[in-house]
Amino acid sequence: MHRLHYYRNLLILTVCCTLLLTLNNTIYAQTAQEIARKAFKSTVLLVMEDANGQPMSLGSGFFVRDGEIVSNLHVVKGASRGYAKIVGQKNKYNIEGITGIDLERDLVILKISTAKSLSLSIGNSDMVEVGEQVYAVGNPQGLEGTFSQGIISSIRQVGSDKLLQITAPISPGSSGGPVLNSNGVVVGVSVATFRDGQNLNFAIPSNYIKDLLSNTRTVRPLASTKSTMNQPSILADLGGRSSEGVIGQNFTYDHPPSRGGASFYSFSLVNKLREPVKDIHYLVVFYDLEGNPLDAVKGDCREIIAGGLAKRVRAFTEGSVQELNEKVDYGTRRTQRGNIEIRILDFKIVH
Repeated sequence: MHRLHYYRNLLILTVCCTLLLTLNNTIYAQTAQEIARKAFKSTVLLVMEDANGQPMSLGSGFFVRDGEIVSNLHVVKGASRGYAKIVGQKNKYNIEGITGIDLERDLVILKISTAKSLSLSIGNSDMVEVGEQVYAVGNPQGLEGTFSQGIISSIRQVGSDKLLQITAPISPGSSGGPVLNSNGVVVGVSVATFRDGQNLNFAIPSNYIKDLLSNTRTVRPLASTKSTMNQPSILADLGGRSSEGVIGQNFTYDHPPSRGGASFYSFSLVNKLREPVKDIHYLVVFYDLEGNPLDAVKGDCREIIAGGLAKRVRAFTEGSVQELNEKVDYGTRRTQRGNIEIRILDFKIVH
């Protein structure tokens, strides 16, 4: 009899736990329509202008605190003024200044005191997993209030930082918009896309927003971003911008790959200008044999390269990247290398 009571109570407990879990998921999981409606109330179109009031760039952003908006630094960099417009509303709110900048991760916090809007919750990006469903909200090409669905397709390590690779489509104008999970919580900020790739889009993990929000300062003028113009950001330039006049070519691996170790490579930086150049900042993107990006490595060459000449530079990536980037035939011969793209982010002309 006692055993019968035990099993009956165990069954009741199991049913109750199942109902609670189901109820919990029902409470927190939201439909795409619910997430879109909420996100639009907190997402803004950013229009940045020069000193003469002429538009310089369009972008996106979203409220994280009362009167404060997060966006990408490259959206506002170099602007003298600008305004924010909440999706679906007519009012335009002048940007008063900046309370936080993260140069390396291309993030900025903008101050807009007169605007009142709901803030989006910031989630823990360390908890996201590949295959998880996400939604990107923004204003691509100025098309206000665009909502797109996708998944986390990879979590990339870029130097000491991380990037979320997503399949949710983004385009110029989407930069700075929120990327939300199925609970409507921000897990990233749209930042870049491989223009020649197919659905290769990237977002800055939300935990970097938390770090920036905990270190906000007094309001600084928007024009203060002009002092950051020559500071390269691997995240801001991952989308494929290049500088004319200097190119990278003749890439070779210098050592065979070693699992868990470094794989050395070198390539030539060619100055096609008449004037000498220096402080060349570059980005090397490695792809596998199927065309999927494996890694992106940033570097720089501080030396002066005379006009019309080249310099060989040397760096390294993980040995596993080379293994996935090359095909081995007949045991030792290495052929059919996957694509390697060398992008010149910035350089200075020596006068």
